Amino acid sequence: MTIREQTEDIEKQILHPNACFSSKSRGRAKPEKSCDVRTCFQRDRDRIIHSKAFRRLKHKTQVFLAPKGDHYRTRLTHVLEVSQIARTIARALRLNEDLVEAVALGHDLGHTPFGHAGEAILREIHPGGFDHYKQSLRVVDFLERDGQGLNLTYEVRDGIVKHSKGKGLISSDSAKDRPATLEGMVVRISDIIAYVNHDLDDAIRAGVIKRSDIPKEIIKVIGEAYSERIDIMVRDAIKTTSATGTTNIAMSEEMSYVIYQLRDFLFEQVYESDSTIKEFNKAKGILKALYEYYLEHIDDIFKDIPLEKKPEKKTDRHRMVCDFIAGMTDSFALMTYERLFLPEQWKVF
Repeated sequence: MTIREQTEDIEKQILHPNACFSSKSRGRAKPEKSCDVRTCFQRDRDRIIHSKAFRRLKHKTQVFLAPKGDHYRTRLTHVLEVSQIARTIARALRLNEDLVEAVALGHDLGHTPFGHAGEAILREIHPGGFDHYKQSLRVVDFLERDGQGLNLTYEVRDGIVKHSKGKGLISSDSAKDRPATLEGMVVRISDIIAYVNHDLDDAIRAGVIKRSDIPKEIIKVIGEAYSERIDIMVRDAIKTTSATGTTNIAMSEEMSYVIYQLRDFLFEQVYESDSTIKEFNKAKGILKALYEYYLEHIDDIFKDIPLEKKPEKKTDRHRMVCDFIAGMTDSFALMTYERLFLPEQWKVF
């Protein structure tokens, strides 16, 4: 018996009956020989961690554009915090932690530079529209490994593409929008727990809001301290889900209401505040200029693409430029804009 098979046997002994067992995965689009050490979900997690897209997350905005402070969150720290929260919930509910971790670490691989400002401008100018969760799936399916993709399992891919809520419900009423596994749903809930808390923390640190601005009814339920708020939300998810017999990942009505209130507060006071919108508009201008430039100079930009593989259709050109822009980090986008559009200073010898 291999180490992987031993691990799969242990899963059958300790995981909840409604968990997603590694041995029962629906598999990969391109069949592969199983590893004798790692389960399929462990391999997916490792492929994500070692991908180029994952490394670029360290220089992608969470909320504040190209923050100069050392302690502001980036997309990388965000996915790590989501992973930690999700694994805590999964372990308490006896769900598959490896699957949860893989989805959590991969869910934002397709996010643009400059956060939601980048997503908004690409949605506006790309003919096919743009959603970061769809782009995350495109990254793992097609863009990584020079176009080969990571060939992840169905369950991880499903969790990635169905993690996003926007301003919608934590648990969607639509079955087609909900992850196929409880583990995917854990990540969906953990994502909002993570971002409403760390974005609030960063906004206070940046002076965008004061702690006293937080509505008293929110503080009354979840407390003031960052760690306390997360602990209360995580415990609520575990308790509420356990009460259902772990048939669905859920939060209590009171906690859901508070999270929605906190999310609305953040949209009004932080994400859509005058100061944030002013900076976002600058970011949009940068990405729009880069998009238009690359569209006109695609032969110069993609010199490493063989002539016979260069796109002929206009939609293909747009898709290539969109992929390239979405993959940029904040710093690379700023550096490229400066190189292409700002005059160089004359050198004095």
